[in-house]
Amino acid sequence: MPPDILIAEDDRAIAELVEMTLRVSGHATVICQDGTEAFEKLKRERYDLLILDVMLPGMDGFELMEALRAAGVAAPPVLFLTARIDVKDRVRGLRLGAEDYMLKPFHPVELQARAEGILRRHRKEDAGLRALGVELNPDSREVLKDGQPVELTPQEFELLRMLLTHRNMALSREQLLQAAWGYDYMGGTRTVDMHVQRLRAKLGWEEAIKTVYKLGYRLEAPR
Repeated sequence: MPPDILIAEDDRAIAELVEMTLRVSGHATVICQDGTEAFEKLKRERYDLLILDVMLPGMDGFELMEALRAAGVAAPPVLFLTARIDVKDRVRGLRLGAEDYMLKPFHPVELQARAEGILRRHRKEDAGLRALGVELNPDSREVLKDGQPVELTPQEFELLRMLLTHRNMALSREQLLQAAWGYDYMGGTRTVDMHVQRLRAKLGWEEAIKTVYKLGYRLEAPR
């Protein structure tokens, strides 16, 4: 599988964390630690997403986007990942065409969610989420298991969407609670356990949705 995401980040530890996060989601990645190297790769090869640090040696992230525009090279969607918090920097990146802007330090689950969101916007045909015979369509809010419709409550639907989007990653009960009930929900995390049990039963996923001790849950499924 050819790489579909280019990671331009000069801090090797951060680059490898980004790579590990995205590979869990089934993406093929390639890392470069220099802006000039990234420019050459983007001229030669096509990527679906560019994770771009602003402060790169050789050519910084802003200069890279400007150079691509000047050279007439169609840049992939860009997610800036940087420690620079100045609003002017964020505005500059967005005006250059970046899709999103994340500040360091970041949570891997949030990075994964933002990257997947960008990819979904640019891959309309891949809007559905599928695993283990289950298909979720976020637009029609339909769920099928082996081609047959499955009736889910709104909270069960959002839990399933979260588990499918972040498959093979451990998600805390708090993350699942916020995804399905919202930040203002005053109930406890025990409600997540009850809804996950119902979701397991409805989908026949007793073995697929694993309990992660003292944390939450993980959907084990191939991409």
